[in-house]
Amino acid sequence: MNSSVALNKSVTGQSTTILQDIKSLVKFIVLIANVLPVIAGFWLAIHFTNTSLTEHWGTFLLTMGGSGLIIAGALILNNWYDVDIDKVMKRTQQRPTVTGNFSLRAVLIAGIVISLIGFILLLFTSLAAVIYGLIGWITYVFPYTMWSKRKYTWNTIIGSVSGAVTPLIGWAAIDSSFHIIPFALFLLLFIWQMPHTYSIAIKKNDEYTAAKVAMLPAVRGFKVTKIHMVIYIALLIPLPFMMSALGSVFVTIASVLNICWLILAIKGFNAKDNYKWANWNFLYSVNYMTILFVLMIVVTLPFFNN
Repeated sequence: MNSSVALNKSVTGQSTTILQDIKSLVKFIVLIANVLPVIAGFWLAIHFTNTSLTEHWGTFLLTMGGSGLIIAGALILNNWYDVDIDKVMKRTQQRPTVTGNFSLRAVLIAGIVISLIGFILLLFTSLAAVIYGLIGWITYVFPYTMWSKRKYTWNTIIGSVSGAVTPLIGWAAIDSSFHIIPFALFLLLFIWQMPHTYSIAIKKNDEYTAAKVAMLPAVRGFKVTKIHMVIYIALLIPLPFMMSALGSVFVTIASVLNICWLILAIKGFNAKDNYKWANWNFLYSVNYMTILFVLMIVVTLPFFNN
């Protein structure tokens, strides 16, 4: 039988395939969401250094492979460490670390080995890219996963650092010199992750409370969380102007998206259904970031500038 479709029987009585277990272990959607900024950073570095993708095709493959494995390794180690929390939260109870389909020892070894392979691949691009990758990996695995997540509401801030360095990895693989664009990308991702994560925390507040994870809504309530969301979304408003080198089309669309999100966030103070409002914010945040990163690439394509 093909291993990708072989069924594993979980402790919950539901069957999963090996492929499903692997996707769950590496948090596949989260993995892809973190690799996309690496691609954007790489592409923008090519654009602003006036080179082409064909000149850096080998570097691109090494950067994507290396960064992808580093991110996957960190996510696997997060699953390994958080198995006790994942047993309580409904949305994570089918992870193979919880069901027992993968042993915790095997998951730990896989997380370490995959991370090391990622760093080795990234080392063939530039030392700066490795350093940024190391910052993200260490921040996510140790101060976030193993320390702050269970104790402090500001664990979200620490976790945001690891996600925000991803475009810096892509940029540094091509150009290690300082530029306003990668700095703005870091700020964009760092700030964006706060209201994005708070939306999830409100949606899943009961689960986080049961698992004793120190998320802001579970500790300080919805009103305080909404205030924080409005503040962080407002901080996004100046960022498109820091990226004016991408052109007026980008600045205009990004600014409109920021204002619309701020309006949505403010409406939360009068929301009759906090969970429905949080879900709308979550959906908006996902589409917001997808649109911005696709737009960054589109406005820097050669045909767009002719």
